[in-house]
Amino acid sequence: MASVNKEMTIGDVLRLDRGTAPIFMAFGMHCLGCPVSTGESIQDAAAVHGIDADKLVEELNKFFAAQGEK
Repeated sequence: MASVNKEMTIGDVLRLDRGTAPIFMAFGMHCLGCPVSTGESIQDAAAVHGIDADKLVEELNKFFAAQGEK
């Protein structure tokens, strides 16, 4: 099972599973395809967008945990 942390980039997470895109979108991160998404950490991107990085990572890890249960 994959595990997400705040040091990973959005691109890292999307490479693990593109099914995470709706989670990013729900948090207001609509720039999934922009070049910065491959070089900026989730922590940094969350700060720019005014998002709680811990909550985002928690939701992403819930997604991956659910995938592991299938």
